[in-house]
Amino acid sequence: MDRPSFWQRLPGYIAVFLLMVATTLWTFWSIGEFYYEGWGVDFPLNLVYLIPGTICILFTLVALTWPRVGGWIIIVLGGAFTYWRWGEEIREGGLDLEWALSWFPVSAMLVLIGVLFLLEARLRRRQRQADQPPPSSWLRRNLRYVVALTPPLLAIIGASIYYVPTLISRQDDGGRGARLVEGNGVTLVWAPLGPGWNWKQEWGGYPSWNSLAFYGVPPLGLDPEDKPAKYQDQPAGVVDMRTTGLCRYLGDDGLTLMDEPQDIWRMPTTDELVRSLTLHGENAGCTWDGLSEQADCRITPDKETPLWAPDQAPIYYWTADAYSREEAHYVNYAGSIDWQPKRWGNPRHGYRCVREP
Repeated sequence: MDRPSFWQRLPGYIAVFLLMVATTLWTFWSIGEFYYEGWGVDFPLNLVYLIPGTICILFTLVALTWPRVGGWIIIVLGGAFTYWRWGEEIREGGLDLEWALSWFPVSAMLVLIGVLFLLEARLRRRQRQADQPPPSSWLRRNLRYVVALTPPLLAIIGASIYYVPTLISRQDDGGRGARLVEGNGVTLVWAPLGPGWNWKQEWGGYPSWNSLAFYGVPPLGLDPEDKPAKYQDQPAGVVDMRTTGLCRYLGDDGLTLMDEPQDIWRMPTTDELVRSLTLHGENAGCTWDGLSEQADCRITPDKETPLWAPDQAPIYYWTADAYSREEAHYVNYAGSIDWQPKRWGNPRHGYRCVREP
């Protein structure tokens, strides 16, 4: 058998290129989320964010070394992930052309990559049968590894250069008590660390919007399993947050939950939270039009005191506003406004009660 032509090698070239693209995207996502959402989450839970990128790099090494084995692994796992992720989006009614194009390179394209590696495996088998010697140059023998792994490595370095200086320069005055934050048309006292601010639960995360809103439903507490059945099966509403929300039961000191409503503290609105965001102790001048997913800010705010605790996991705060019957608004430290199912609670979604001075 003569040395394979360019066209015979083409499926392998395309497979390496596409796998490089998918691996780079997942690696960039993983390292970025590690610095963004994972920073402050307890070890080893923060390592969860590195799993997608790590898996893709391992897939890459396996596929480049054993293309037949790697090809089938990528087809099966890539197909399963695509079926799950696209199925979720279809069930939620969010599948459109923009979403499909953005997710194709890191989902459905994996199946195509697997098929191309199977073609590459067949070509290599024919070469072995023809007893063709490998290239003498180290670079030529390992070029596929260099091409496939250099961009993910650059993604790790680039994301680190982007995030780390900001993370280590965040201002933290150490204050975890009640804080007066004023400016941009809003003056509020924000609750001290405790039941009114990022009350961490035994399972390691923070309460869901439903749990906070139904706190005052007898028996008092955050565990939805303790509530009457109808409160376990239905989402809370804005009225529930006002009438039976946890903040309503917070004592004057902000550190004690009372048996009866005190009506001193409440959940902040989305607009109030956005307007209170700061950078280096200066109000960021953020405003929200009520529709956009990003606030309009004079300067980009960050996860700093007095509003945030830089050493804690939450990078989002729930607000008093519902987005829909099933979802509620939350705001991140940089002024992004989004929504999430009210029943979800996790280590990244905290909350903070407020009161008037």
